Amino acid sequence: MEVNVRLFARLRDIAGAGEVSRQVPDDATVSTVWETLANEFPELSEYRASISAAVNAEYSRMDAPVGDGDEVAFLPPVSGG
Repeated sequence: MEVNVRLFARLRDIAGAGEVSRQVPDDATVSTVWETLANEFPELSEYRASISAAVNAEYSRMDAPVGDGDEVAFLPPVSGG
């Protein structure tokens, strides 16, 4: 199945795009989508412990299932000032 992935801030810089589509297995979770991207862009791996994720604009856990056509967003930690 295909999911649409949105990446923000530093994650976008690493991947070279703010939005990408990826094929994932039918039983994929948010974590599966992340691992797919981290395999393609190894520098993303260092953010695994600190990112937030959302599925269809709802914050989600990494073990949340994803469906065909879902939008999965990954957001790195941000600091303010």
